[in-house]
Amino acid sequence: MTTAYLCVLFAGLMPYIFAGIAKSSKQGYDNRAPREFLTSLHGWGQRANWAQMNSFEAFPLFAIAVVIAQLRGMDPSLLNNLAIGFVAARIAYGAFYIFDKPPFRSLAWTAGIGCCMALFLA
Repeated sequence: MTTAYLCVLFAGLMPYIFAGIAKSSKQGYDNRAPREFLTSLHGWGQRANWAQMNSFEAFPLFAIAVVIAQLRGMDPSLLNNLAIGFVAARIAYGAFYIFDKPPFRSLAWTAGIGCCMALFLA
């Protein structure tokens, strides 16, 4: 399995990591009503939940960009570096979201989208 494909796997799992962080932010998690619990969160727990939701939104574009770049014969080292860049940007995005740093969060989001665009266009 290539590094880029491992990045796709990690990016696909990233929302669940943020969900776990969100769920751990407050006592009383009820597995019978997880969405209700998540909507009751405030502060960093709420922001971790929002990072989870945005990670689900960002994943399809990244996954298809990696597949298309692979099918088009992109140089493997460039493909791997852009995939790693996306994952790093998304980790930073989540951290900046949780720690309430909106300007840096926006920069990290832009970097992640930039990696996706480069995968499509390079």
